[in-house]
Amino acid sequence: MIRYAAVSLLILAIFILTVSEARSVLKLPSEVADFFHPKGESNVAGDDDSVGTRWAVLLAGSSGYWNYRHQADVCHAYQVLKKGGVKDENIVVFMYDDIAYDFENPRPGVIINSPHGDDVYEGVPKDYTGEEVTAKNFLAAILGNKTAITGGTGKVVDSGPNDHIFIYYTDHGGPGVLGMPSGPYIYADDLIEVLKKKHASGTYKSLVFYLEACESGSIFEGLLPEGLNIYATTASNAEESSWGTYCPGEYPSPPPEYDTCLGDLYSVAWMEDSDIHNLQTETLKQQYHLVKKRTSNDNSGYGSHVMQYGDLKLSVEDLFLYMGTNPANDNYTFVDDNSIRPSSKAVNQRDADLLHFWEKFRKAPEGSVRKVEAQKQFVEAMSHRMHIDSSIKLIGKLLFGIEKGPEILETVRPAGQPLTDDWDCLKSLVRTFETRCGSLSQYGMKHMRSIANICNAGIKIEQMAEAAAQACVNLPSNSWSSLHRGFSA
Repeated sequence: MIRYAAVSLLILAIFILTVSEARSVLKLPSEVADFFHPKGESNVAGDDDSVGTRWAVLLAGSSGYWNYRHQADVCHAYQVLKKGGVKDENIVVFMYDDIAYDFENPRPGVIINSPHGDDVYEGVPKDYTGEEVTAKNFLAAILGNKTAITGGTGKVVDSGPNDHIFIYYTDHGGPGVLGMPSGPYIYADDLIEVLKKKHASGTYKSLVFYLEACESGSIFEGLLPEGLNIYATTASNAEESSWGTYCPGEYPSPPPEYDTCLGDLYSVAWMEDSDIHNLQTETLKQQYHLVKKRTSNDNSGYGSHVMQYGDLKLSVEDLFLYMGTNPANDNYTFVDDNSIRPSSKAVNQRDADLLHFWEKFRKAPEGSVRKVEAQKQFVEAMSHRMHIDSSIKLIGKLLFGIEKGPEILETVRPAGQPLTDDWDCLKSLVRTFETRCGSLSQYGMKHMRSIANICNAGIKIEQMAEAAAQACVNLPSNSWSSLHRGFSA
């Protein structure tokens, strides 16, 4: 019996030594995930055959310091992916890159996405900047079409059939359209056509699209079919604005030296959630519900309805497949209530520029050049808005009559239907309007539904041209009305 006990103790000692010396081989049940995906190895980096390569396209579709939040969003998104192990060679970044060193920026070379946030600008790849941030380059990058790219690094999504793609876009939008800082804007039908082509090429296993813009639901509503292995979420439905956050006058507000919004409500919601969770255990669906709750803010006055489209069955997949996961979060488990609480207030995306100009004016010393400049910016923006609003209303009355005009312009098609069935008509009428009335610009995107309704009513280009010529006898002579800011550039 004593000999048996001694042998047993010897075997146990050998086993303990073996385990302690070979922990990298033998894993405890709680460490199974590390066994299959060791920290720093290929799966976390996104090139393991069992997962496929992770690809990402990140795009900020605006320029100008008053749109600070869009580039801050994209830089933050890059940091989430980078910490998740996604390689720079697989992340394609589009941003105008005029914010970090803008003379308005109180911290030159630094961009923050929250009041107490770290610098998110450091290390971000500059794949496409300035005039290279175009719809043509963006769509070509998604397709992996290097020959269609102009300028930049030439980096594209050169994906294969087993790969996972994450696309994130943040900017101003309107019914059926998304803004771009250079060249024409993006129409929903063109984007959907590119996604269909990407699917037909057999060069991805699944694709996730996060979209921040006003009326962003209209980009997919009635247009994105099931069966493409694409899951999309949007900051708002097809009829409402999205919202900026961490804005002056909010709580929490940005540091006092900032006079612009630091982020967008939907975007900050998904990124701050991703910052704190183990993305190997959180699904797309779980994040969707957390983001939806935070973005709606339980208050329809300061929030929007986050939507989802496409192949909803993909929502059961872990975020890890698309974003990797930060090893520092390995011990975090998903809990419904551990998301950061929403701010008490938000700013309509379309009013964020006015807020910036007003804050700039308010803070500037009396009689200073800065105060005069801020006043000029505010007045020009308001003048442009009034011109666009009145022009669209008058065109509606000229085409359909004083009583019927407003009713037709404001018509919303039933849920599940696209904005229009004739996108070529819509594009033609927009060009016709802008030629005679000046650019719609980021604010005027809100009227895209009205122009689509003019198409849906059977109005031809010649009729639109005549009405626009009567409505727009003159137009504001400022940069907002320049066609360089329009859909037709």
